[in-house]
Amino acid sequence: MPKKPAQATWGGRFAAGPAALMLRFSESVSFDRRLAPFDIAGSQAHAAMLAHVGLLTDKEHAAIHDGLDAIGAEIIAGKFKWDTALEDVHMNIERALAKRVHAAAKLHTARSRNDQVATDMRLWLRHACAVLDDKLRHSQRALLAVATEHRTTLIPGYTHLQRAQPVPLAHHVFAWLEMLQRDRDRLAVVAAHANWCPLGSGAIAGTTLPIDREFAARLLGFVDARGRPQVTQNSMDAVADRDLLVEFAAACALFGAHLSRLAEDLILWSSTEFGFVELADAFCTGSSLMPQKKNPDACELLRGKSARLHGHLTTLLTLVKGLPLTYNRDLQEDKPPVFDAFDQAALCADVLAGAVTGLKVNAARCAAAVADPALLATDLADWLVTRGVPFRDAHHAVGAAVKLAEQTATPLNKLPLAELKKINPAFVDGWEQVFDLKRALAKREGTGMPGPKQMARQFTRWEKTLK
Repeated sequence: MPKKPAQATWGGRFAAGPAALMLRFSESVSFDRRLAPFDIAGSQAHAAMLAHVGLLTDKEHAAIHDGLDAIGAEIIAGKFKWDTALEDVHMNIERALAKRVHAAAKLHTARSRNDQVATDMRLWLRHACAVLDDKLRHSQRALLAVATEHRTTLIPGYTHLQRAQPVPLAHHVFAWLEMLQRDRDRLAVVAAHANWCPLGSGAIAGTTLPIDREFAARLLGFVDARGRPQVTQNSMDAVADRDLLVEFAAACALFGAHLSRLAEDLILWSSTEFGFVELADAFCTGSSLMPQKKNPDACELLRGKSARLHGHLTTLLTLVKGLPLTYNRDLQEDKPPVFDAFDQAALCADVLAGAVTGLKVNAARCAAAVADPALLATDLADWLVTRGVPFRDAHHAVGAAVKLAEQTATPLNKLPLAELKKINPAFVDGWEQVFDLKRALAKREGTGMPGPKQMARQFTRWEKTLK
């Protein structure tokens, strides 16, 4: 009687199976089982291709396809029994198929787990990018609703966390929308890069069997805008490449950085010192000791999650930096950081949308802050420029005026004209018109500026983009 293989998928040349500790150390099914729908889709396309080239009969193909459908239904229903001894999602599904379909032993013809997992991950990445894009769009719509509700509210803009110049609250919100739109654009690039089929690359050098890679690629949707199949062009790179996972993690990490900056704005604005906004109770918590506290925990956690997302990018870069071509088992560790990056980014996008949906703006506090005449000091320098004063001289003159206002505890727009003339004779009657906020914003009508006409264009643009 022939000796039973030590391991069903690769044990032919081994005299004994792996140690229990090695099995526990090397299994990945505990985390890669989430690839099951994509693994099944890839296997069905591979089986169809094998039938197409005559390596499977139509009957065998049908039995494999139906068997995989049944396994997929069991997985969705939570009835499938995963076995860590079978290492990964691929072998768990293949073993389950072998128990019900005799032809299952032919499914792995002209295929390696190397190109199988590469295909699964590309299918998963396309899905993940689409899900995140939808969630980010939902977050953007929630932010747009805040901007729309407070179209006329003005706040101080800040540089160095010091009051700088007046801007509409909506202009600040639109800056957040720009950041999130770039995140969506990056995800679209990742999805496009993922849209190349590695199936058929084998373990490293393809196969001697007469397969049709383009046929399988079409079935899996790896096609360009004209429906032409897109298949990877180098079998070694196809199974060793993890650029896509790094790119995805980078997109999530940068989204995390944007979330952190946005959350920091909201944390500051909701503080007693600013008082510009109040966050919804549903996304805040209290103190176990101080009954008056309302802590912006959702925003603080959004800020904190960025560190986790950044860490996943670092993990992946470190993982691949020293690997020789082609596949190495180290690459099994690529999935936990990528999966968690997706999970956390998706959760953060949902929390962001929820947190800003219930946002209340304190219009009175905003109006009081933006009434500070010093916010229009630059406008005063510009006014001097219109009277022929070189900007450097105008800047110096207004700086001296600000100093005088501070020394005399006088608002900048209430300084005596006689004193201003001592600073620069270009100061004349009418200089105080500069401190009208409506005038100041109406002067800002260049592209990207916060003037009324430009703001109207931006509202139209975002409403169209996010509809």
